[in-house]
Amino acid sequence: MATNLNSIFLISAPGGSEWILIILAVLILFGGRKIPEFMRGLGKGIREFNDAKNNVKEELEKGMNEKDTKAASTTPTQQ
Repeated sequence: MATNLNSIFLISAPGGSEWILIILAVLILFGGRKIPEFMRGLGKGIREFNDAKNNVKEELEKGMNEKDTKAASTTPTQQ
C-alpha cells in the first residue's frame, strides 16, 4: 500500500517545466517588489512557529521532569 501511495505522489509531483510556470505565475501575480516582502513575512511566520513549537516542547519536558522529581521524592526508601 505504501509503495502505491509513493508512486502516486511521484507521478503528481511537479517537474522542471511546471516549476518554471509556477515561478512565472508568482512573479506576474506579486511582482518583483512584493516577493522579498512576502518571503520576509513567510520567514517570520516560520520562525514564530518554530519558537512556539520549541516552547511547548520545553514545557512538556519540564512538566515530565517535575513529575518524575515529585514521584521520586514521595517514594519511601526501604531500610
